[in-house]
This record gives sequence, structure tokens and C-alpha cells, in this order.
Amino acid sequence: MGSNNFLQVVAKNFDVLALPLVTLVFPLYASIKAIETKSVKDDQQWLTYWVLYSMITLFELTFAKVLELIAIWPYAKLIVTCWLVLPHFNGAAYVYRHFIRPFYMNPQSASSKIWYVPKKKNIFSQPDDVLMAAERYIEENGTEAFERLIAKRQERLVRKSNNYMIFDDDYIY
Repeated sequence: MGSNNFLQVVAKNFDVLALPLVTLVFPLYASIKAIETKSVKDDQQWLTYWVLYSMITLFELTFAKVLELIAIWPYAKLIVTCWLVLPHFNGAAYVYRHFIRPFYMNPQSASSKIWYVPKKKNIFSQPDDVLMAAERYIEENGTEAFERLIAKRQERLVRKSNNYMIFDDDYIY
């Protein structure tokens, strides 16, 4: 009866018991072992693991409130960490080679794969300075709107110079 209750507690709290072993104890042991060998490959595996572990920890700290709502998160983290840690899968090296290293070696090309930033066409063919912007504003809104805009800006500058408080309505969104 007592051993049955013990097994139930272990089964219900498997993630709490296994996660520190998989994420900290085994990698710590393997890292110390790797330091003592002359092989560069195992050093790279464990340095890479610790970088990824740090990134996972930062992710968890940043999104803690959201991750609390996801009941499967501790198990998913355990599975991913096992994939990163176990030498059979060599997941840490895979993630490093395919994701982190390309970004680190050439951030411009990697960022274009992650985020889409539209590029301005004909950047040198048309002058885009303050006078051109003012002319376009006058064409679209009229001279009266442009004069009101200038007056409002000057009024704001006067208020700031007279140590008035700045309110939200002073800003143009």
C-alpha cells in the first residue's frame, strides 16, 4: 500500500523529478568529463548545450505567465531537453549548426530569413528630404493644414522651454 502511494507520487511529479536531472545534473557531469578530455567535439556539444539552456531559461523567465497556462509545457521542455542532452541525438549541435551559428556569423542574412522587412525601391532615384515631404504634405492636405502643423509645433516648443509639463495630447501619434 505504501509503495503504491510512493509510485503514484513519483508518476504524478515525474517532470519535477526528472527535469533537474536531465537539465542540470547530467550536463554538469558530462561537461566536467568533457573538460578533462582532449576532444573538441564534446567540448562544443556541452558549450552549445549550456548556451541553449540559457536561452530556454531566458525564454521561460520572459514568458512565465503564458507558460503557466500551458499544462504540457514541463513535459515538452523535458522532451526537448532530452533531445538536446542525449549524445545519441546530438540535438544541441544540430540546433547550433542550423540556427544559432548562421545568425551569429551573418546577422543580416539570418534576420532577413526570420523577419520580413520590405525594402524601399528606387532609393537613389527620388530625393526624399524635408522639402519634398513638406511639398507632399501641402499637396495632400493644403497650405492651411501645413501652417496649423507648424504653429502647433512652435507652440509645443514654447511650452517646453517655459518648463510646462508635457501631456499626452502634445504628441502626435
